[in-house]
Amino acid sequence: MSYFLPHLRSAYEVDQAILSEEERVVVVRFGSDTDATCMLMDETLYKVTELVKNFAVIYLVDTVQEVREFNQMYELFDACSVMFFFRNKHIMVDCGTGNNNKITWALEDKQELIDIIETVYRGARKGKGLVVAPKEYSTKWKY
Repeated sequence: MSYFLPHLRSAYEVDQAILSEEERVVVVRFGSDTDATCMLMDETLYKVTELVKNFAVIYLVDTVQEVREFNQMYELFDACSVMFFFRNKHIMVDCGTGNNNKITWALEDKQELIDIIETVYRGARKGKGLVVAPKEYSTKWKY
């Protein structure tokens, strides 16, 4: 599904996408288009694109083959990382996992992703740099 979503192919394009958007959250998926985790996340991102278009814009960045400049700056060591920006500011999300900078797993439920993006948007509009996710992700396995 990644071919349906806009790709940013250079560091300049990534910077411009983050800088130019004034009213919506910029959701950037960093990773490889051929990675299985990224494919699952891309499918979910594609499903929610139309539903969140009023308050978020979604981009994909291939950090393996095309844009390697952000790997050190954003510590992109995971196969798939989703980050949120609003008015040129990185918005952190507390999902209960300890890493508030990015989401590093694939969300397969589109309503969960919509809820996170909406929470980021509402918090960022109020000037918050850290928002708490509506669901706790600290335990992956449900007993």
